[in-house]
Amino acid sequence: MSKNLVIVESPAKAKTIKKYLGSDYEVLASYGHVRDLVPKDGAVDTTNAFAMKYQAIEKNDKHVRAIQAALKNADNLFLATDPDREGEAIAWHLLELLKERNAIKNKPVKRVVFYEITQREVQKAIAEPRDIAQDLVNAQQARRALDYLVGFNLSPLLWRKIQTGLSAGRVQSPALRLICERELEIRAFKPQEYWTIEARGEKGSVFTSKLIELDRKKVEQFSLTDAGGSEAAKQKILAAANGVLRVASVEKKQRRRNPAPPFTTSTLQQEGNRKLGFTSSRTMRTAQQLYEGIDLGGETVGLITYMRTDSVNLAQDALTEIREVIGSKFGKASVPAEARVFKAKSKNAQEAHEAVRPSSAARTPEQVAKYMSPDQAKLYELIWKRTMASQMTQAVYDTVTAELRAGEPHAFRASGSVLVEPGFIAVYMQSTDEPDDEDDEKRLPILVEGDTVKLIEVITDQHFTEPPPRFTEASLVKTLEEYDIGRPSTYASIIATLQGRDYVRLDGKAFSPTDVGMVVNRFLTEHFTQYVDYEFTAHLEDDLDAVSRGEKQWVPLLASFWKDFKPRVDEKMELKREEVSQARQIGVDPTSGKPVSARIGRFGPFVQIGTKEDEDKPRFASLRATQRIDTITLEQALELFKLPRKLGQTPDGYEVEVNIGRFGPYVRYGKNFVSLKKEDDPFTVELPRAIELIELKAAAIEAATIRLFEGTTIRIVKGKFGPYITDGTRKARIPKTKTPETLSVFECEAFLTEAENLKKPAKKGGAKKKAATDKAEAPAKKTAVKKAAVKKAPAKKAAAKKAPAKKVAAKKVAAKKAATKKK
Repeated sequence: MSKNLVIVESPAKAKTIKKYLGSDYEVLASYGHVRDLVPKDGAVDTTNAFAMKYQAIEKNDKHVRAIQAALKNADNLFLATDPDREGEAIAWHLLELLKERNAIKNKPVKRVVFYEITQREVQKAIAEPRDIAQDLVNAQQARRALDYLVGFNLSPLLWRKIQTGLSAGRVQSPALRLICERELEIRAFKPQEYWTIEARGEKGSVFTSKLIELDRKKVEQFSLTDAGGSEAAKQKILAAANGVLRVASVEKKQRRRNPAPPFTTSTLQQEGNRKLGFTSSRTMRTAQQLYEGIDLGGETVGLITYMRTDSVNLAQDALTEIREVIGSKFGKASVPAEARVFKAKSKNAQEAHEAVRPSSAARTPEQVAKYMSPDQAKLYELIWKRTMASQMTQAVYDTVTAELRAGEPHAFRASGSVLVEPGFIAVYMQSTDEPDDEDDEKRLPILVEGDTVKLIEVITDQHFTEPPPRFTEASLVKTLEEYDIGRPSTYASIIATLQGRDYVRLDGKAFSPTDVGMVVNRFLTEHFTQYVDYEFTAHLEDDLDAVSRGEKQWVPLLASFWKDFKPRVDEKMELKREEVSQARQIGVDPTSGKPVSARIGRFGPFVQIGTKEDEDKPRFASLRATQRIDTITLEQALELFKLPRKLGQTPDGYEVEVNIGRFGPYVRYGKNFVSLKKEDDPFTVELPRAIELIELKAAAIEAATIRLFEGTTIRIVKGKFGPYITDGTRKARIPKTKTPETLSVFECEAFLTEAENLKKPAKKGGAKKKAATDKAEAPAKKTAVKKAAVKKAPAKKAAAKKAPAKKVAAKKVAAKKAATKKK
């Protein structure tokens, strides 16, 4: 019988740890979080000291029940979830849930943490347990409450004012702002022309040099701005040089380059993206697998230390092993006299933690690759090499810089660099988002002051300044960390959310905001400026870190945030939709003379011909996936309205055509419609795909059908907002007083007819009123409006009176049917 029960998050981690602890320990997994806030308004009670209402997570409750059962036979409970704030919270939530279910029964409960899953570290942690750190738990609760308060208040506002399905977040919104502001910079950028001049010289070998002085004046980036000026300068140089360049000076020195520190969460994500092409979530998912353990031919071993860290420290015993491996594998000359110590840049770095490193440097990538998936092998090799390189000697370059003069007025500079001692570069070189130094490994011939060099040619080259680059995953992660927005462990989920909400798209390796993303960002920056401000977000993170250290209380922190945030949300609820999603005027439709505009609607970006004030209804067309509100031209917009494409017929003879409407692209077959999917292009989709979508819709309706009346097309269907009646072309709601399963076909027909009749008068009346108003002169308009307003109330009463008559008609139809059956 097991006397000790150990709880971790994942079954893979449980399997590894079980081997290290022996038969006196049972190790079970919680499968992540076991409790979360109830998913509805009021989960954080802002009127009661921000009390948080939790509930068990249904999908993981069976695992909690397994833990309860095992606990009956255990004397001690060890909570060994991950060694961070979130892991602390998982341990606390599990303990609270077990207490609620009366499963603890005064048994000792201890928290254990380890940063690498090795036998030594796991056994050491079990031998040195502690209590749950309530400050860490409170910091996580505060973080969760803030995210909830922002999300549950801003998201509904976005749904009502912009488009359904949108969301805002305490951290995701500032991240979106970064991407959108960069896009605005790019759009506003105006390229400037400039020219450079190089000389190709020869002295034993050919080399190039850059013009640095013209007519004894220093050459700046914009000294030469057109072809004429650069050509004139070239002719001056050629005349002054007379075929040779004189070596005016030569400077030789050594340049030393230090290795990068071992990985933190952030730098691991950056390099995973730059070197391996991994997304942040792919990097973190793979790192989690390496941490939890890989089966190395019968022995499951955690291959790296914990991957959520902002520390660059290495443990002393790890340093000793790393230096030994470097000496044996790369030679003793590659080991510096003393171990290199790095300092974290993050002001809130947990220096007691370690960097991401191999749990044993002696396990080389070559030895363990055969036991891993391709992703695991690539990431392990990256981590191993970076760790080794961080403790190796510097790289040493011999550099030469020579000044070459063309006559006396003009000068060129030639630079070259030769790697003489590779040091850490033999193993690993850190990537950057900046261009590589083009002078590295660029060799020059031997040049001596006073020598002359043959001038082969002078080359002029045109350039244009470039806008700032769009963010890649690597550069976005780096910038988020620099601004202290969120924490590195959350970056993968931030990026995934921005893409999932279709706020940004990945074009190649770079992020660009969508129309929806730009509108959401504009709304938030205009109306909730403080809450997407980079400094405000960073200060809030500092406050949460202070809570985790016990320096601040979490409830006053939430109260301070809420007292300003809630009134702002309430105030913005009064905004009109038009104030938020401002239309861009594109031009005028040459056929109708009506204005053409583009804007965001509830179902995405669209263009519109006409306005709601016109006698005729405006016409709408959704933008194509590649089109944008801010760049679409009048010609492109008008082309969207010429779309209807006849594709052919369905097997049962219905004409099939594709079109674009206000709610997006769709297929019409007979009198029925089905929406195209995001991946379907209405301009290229063909009949087989259209029929596939029609069949999918039919299958979905069939699956949702509560009842189909035999011999008719009338059916009762489960809908998003409750059951409804349809015959394929008409729809009717089922009154709350009726039970769908007990309705007869005659009642359904009556409800469909009633729904159809209620629609028709409204359309005709509306058209008549508009026509009458448009024909009247200006003074008469006011009178017509007043009369229309007076008539509205009686019209409603008349409609109300008609309703009972229709119910009577329905009863008559039912009675007639019953009589027929009796006969």
